[in-house]
Amino acid sequence: MRILLDEDKCVGAGQCVLAAGEVFDQRDEDGIVVLLDGHPDEARRGEVETAAQLCPGQAIEVRTD
Repeated sequence: MRILLDEDKCVGAGQCVLAAGEVFDQRDEDGIVVLLDGHPDEARRGEVETAAQLCPGQAIEVRTD
Protein backbone atom coordinates (compact mmCIF):
# COMPACT_ATOMS: atom_id res chain seq x y z
CA MET A 1 0.00 0.00 0.00
CA ARG A 2 1.24 3.45 -0.89
CA ILE A 3 -0.22 6.80 0.15
CA LEU A 4 -0.15 9.92 -2.00
CA LEU A 5 -1.00 13.37 -0.66
CA ASP A 6 -2.03 16.54 -2.43
CA GLU A 7 -1.17 19.31 0.04
CA ASP A 8 -2.91 21.87 -2.17
CA LYS A 9 -6.24 20.10 -1.58
CA CYS A 10 -5.76 19.74 2.19
CA VAL A 11 -8.06 22.01 4.22
CA GLY A 12 -6.54 21.15 7.60
CA ALA A 13 -9.64 19.48 9.04
CA GLY A 14 -7.56 16.82 10.80
CA GLN A 15 -9.89 13.91 10.10
CA CYS A 16 -6.96 11.87 8.79
CA VAL A 17 -5.08 12.28 12.06
CA LEU A 18 -8.12 11.22 14.06
CA ALA A 19 -8.62 8.15 11.85
CA ALA A 20 -4.96 7.11 11.45
CA GLY A 21 -2.70 9.00 13.83
CA GLU A 22 0.22 6.63 13.28
CA VAL A 23 0.23 7.47 9.57
CA PHE A 24 -0.81 11.14 9.41
CA ASP A 25 -0.04 14.30 11.36
CA GLN A 26 -0.57 18.02 10.80
CA ARG A 27 1.87 20.92 10.58
CA ASP A 28 1.60 23.19 13.58
CA GLU A 29 1.71 26.41 11.58
CA ASP A 30 -1.17 25.76 9.16
CA GLY A 31 -2.72 22.34 9.89
CA ILE A 32 -1.74 20.87 6.52
CA VAL A 33 -1.39 17.09 6.51
CA VAL A 34 2.02 15.49 7.06
CA LEU A 35 2.65 11.91 6.04
CA LEU A 36 4.42 9.96 8.79
CA ASP A 37 4.46 6.65 6.91
CA GLY A 38 4.08 6.56 3.12
CA HIS A 39 4.04 2.75 3.01
CA PRO A 40 2.15 1.61 6.12
CA ASP A 41 1.73 -2.03 7.02
CA GLU A 42 -1.30 -3.83 5.58
CA ALA A 43 -2.73 -4.04 9.10
CA ARG A 44 -3.38 -0.27 8.89
CA ARG A 45 -5.30 -0.47 5.61
CA GLY A 46 -8.72 0.00 7.22
CA GLU A 47 -7.81 3.12 9.13
CA VAL A 48 -5.90 4.60 6.18
CA GLU A 49 -8.84 4.04 3.82
CA THR A 50 -11.17 5.56 6.40
CA ALA A 51 -8.89 8.60 6.64
CA ALA A 52 -8.99 9.00 2.85
CA GLN A 53 -12.79 8.73 2.82
CA LEU A 54 -13.19 11.25 5.66
CA CYS A 55 -10.89 13.82 4.08
CA PRO A 56 -13.13 16.77 3.08
CA GLY A 57 -10.55 18.02 0.56
CA GLN A 58 -9.99 14.56 -0.95
CA ALA A 59 -6.26 15.13 -0.52
CA ILE A 60 -5.40 11.49 0.28
CA GLU A 61 -5.06 8.73 -2.28
CA VAL A 62 -4.43 5.11 -1.29
CA ARG A 63 -2.75 2.96 -3.92
CA THR A 64 -2.19 -0.77 -3.89
CA ASP A 65 0.90 -0.80 -6.12
